[in-house]
Amino acid sequence: MKKYALALALGLSVNAAFADVALLHQAVEGKHRTEVNTQRDVYRNPIKTLDFFGIKPNHTVVEIWPGGGWYTEILAPYLKKDGKLIAAHYDEQDTQANYRPRSRQGFDKKIAGNKVYNSVDTQSLVFDETSKTLKQGVASSNSVDRVVTFRAMHGMYSRGITDAAFAHYFDILKPGGKFGLVQHHADENQDWQSKNIGYVGKQYIIDAAHKAGFTLEAQAYFNSNALDTKRYDGGVWRLPPSLKGHTDDEKKAYQAIGESDRMTLLFIKPKL
Repeated sequence: MKKYALALALGLSVNAAFADVALLHQAVEGKHRTEVNTQRDVYRNPIKTLDFFGIKPNHTVVEIWPGGGWYTEILAPYLKKDGKLIAAHYDEQDTQANYRPRSRQGFDKKIAGNKVYNSVDTQSLVFDETSKTLKQGVASSNSVDRVVTFRAMHGMYSRGITDAAFAHYFDILKPGGKFGLVQHHADENQDWQSKNIGYVGKQYIIDAAHKAGFTLEAQAYFNSNALDTKRYDGGVWRLPPSLKGHTDDEKKAYQAIGESDRMTLLFIKPKL
């Protein structure tokens, strides 16, 4: 009954697929997770988020640009037995941004350092940012159940590859498969397009997803933060966890705000 009520509250079909929450709790509470990452659970709400995305333990899931592997720490053990996690990371040779080789190397070291990750399939997702086209994809057409991305949309926008990226996600998803996205949420009247501040407009994302062929199925608000004013010199990175550019005294005030206000969107690839 609780799941039924949640589906109605979120505007989901009552037949929607939900995650195995007990198994998610086990993954979140795993001893393999780093302390610095577990401290952020209060802001990132991983169980609510992955349950909202309807990720089942037997799904094939593509995690777009996993960075240091915050969500990989949870998805890897959750999918290890019956599912599959494809980590769509930067390529070590991709120097279109100088941090990418270092980011990939750090992720590979993490994956190799614990057997909980030995089923993770790390692939290179590469776009030609001059032609704004896909250069190297991560899965075949109609082959995955979920594509998820967390706080990476501003990178797609700033590099001009949103259309190419969303088209690839749509292509690799099975009919009926879903694309879940969490992103720093710009206000409607905010100038987020003239420079990369980390925040992105919701309507821009929805329009891009519709253009790729997706339908917006639902949105959730548990990753919102009303204390976030979103108007910081230096963008979202002034907030935790980055806290860039602050003195020690200044950090306290920004820590009190918490992490950013985030939109949580779920799109579906229509069935044939």
